[in-house]
Amino acid sequence: MVIANPEKTTISARNFELSVSSGFDRYSVDHGELTLSSMFQPVFSLSHMRAVGYEGLLRAHDTLDRPVSPLDVFGQAARVGEALQIDRLSQALHLENFKMLGAQTEWLFLNVHPGALTEPYHAAALLANLKRLKIEPRRVVLEVLEQRAEDIERLAEAVQQFREHGFLIALDDFGAGHSNIERIWQLDPDLVKLDRVMLSHAGHNVHAAATARWAKQRRNMEAVLSGIVSLLHEAGKLVLIEGVETEHEAQLALASGADFVQGFFFARPSPGLADSVHAQTIISDLTERYRLQTEARERRVATRLQPYVRAFERAAERLAAGEPLEEVCWNFLALDNAARCFLLDQNGRQAGRNVVLRADRAAHEARFMPLVDAQGANWLRRPYFRAALGDPERVHVTTPYLSINEALPCVTLSVETRAGGKRCVLCGDLDWLAEDDEE
Repeated sequence: MVIANPEKTTISARNFELSVSSGFDRYSVDHGELTLSSMFQPVFSLSHMRAVGYEGLLRAHDTLDRPVSPLDVFGQAARVGEALQIDRLSQALHLENFKMLGAQTEWLFLNVHPGALTEPYHAAALLANLKRLKIEPRRVVLEVLEQRAEDIERLAEAVQQFREHGFLIALDDFGAGHSNIERIWQLDPDLVKLDRVMLSHAGHNVHAAATARWAKQRRNMEAVLSGIVSLLHEAGKLVLIEGVETEHEAQLALASGADFVQGFFFARPSPGLADSVHAQTIISDLTERYRLQTEARERRVATRLQPYVRAFERAAERLAAGEPLEEVCWNFLALDNAARCFLLDQNGRQAGRNVVLRADRAAHEARFMPLVDAQGANWLRRPYFRAALGDPERVHVTTPYLSINEALPCVTLSVETRAGGKRCVLCGDLDWLAEDDEE
């Protein structure tokens, strides 16, 4: 692509040439009966509370200035064998307009078709455009569409070559279509964009979830969203959640631990830079509400746990004084949601069976009968065991997790103590139903 002058130029896209006219602040392209232009949707860092990048989006209008969906533009191009040419054209157009945007350090996110990445012609054209516009490759994030690729190994090699030039790589639309975790290992992206479908499932029926079933499903999806973000972080990937449209979805994105967000709630696509003051205000207010909600929830949890912790401390004292496990746990187990007590030696091995008081647990445990007898089980890997040994003489409380005993949400209390003159860890499980499940 060669710019002859700011008023009129020509973009060459292999087998056809398109006339380009520049307006006051951006370029547009006349392609057949369509006029193509660029819009930029900001990508915000929740921690920095500002835009750190802009995704180039294609916009099209017909001769009557009616909007035409980008999907229709690319669909028609695919039908006539010009998909890759239109792909290159839109990228060249976005680069021209990004240069005019005046962004100083922010990234430009460019959608790229997998087929375009594997063609040497595309890489050469993209690098030539960047050199001419004096945009360094490190400022460009190539979004690889999450779709079936004919040759994933060839695509992975092409992605690596672009990375060696300095580009960042993002895996787009993860969580929809042909998504699978294997694609993360194959393409090794720097960023992963979670598709809106994951966010919408987590926030589904937030106002209509009157039943315990809907509420439980919503909480499960929220936990899954946070778990996926955590998994991607463990894999060394930054995470962007796209399609954030409501405040509730923004709160979900913030609570999930995602690094970046994108969507109408924060800013709509625009031909210009994001309003930095407006963005900072929105994210600051969102973060403050999250802080208040988190602190309120922590206070409710502490109040809820208080009687269990007191009873558990007394049980540990009695155990250290020489009373048998079967006797010291009764006050703890008499509380509504107490499930079981058990004792671990200093190596994490369970001494004796679980101590259970409530007869109604038998129905819950029947389906998991192979797991009921835990005598001799090794719980060395469990955080509650390691925490108790690392900080003795204090009751530790885990975050909710899935109990292996009944595949139900559980919280475990643990404390390092002594029994029979030997160091040990006393543990107590609570059924951890959400507050609205208990009402």
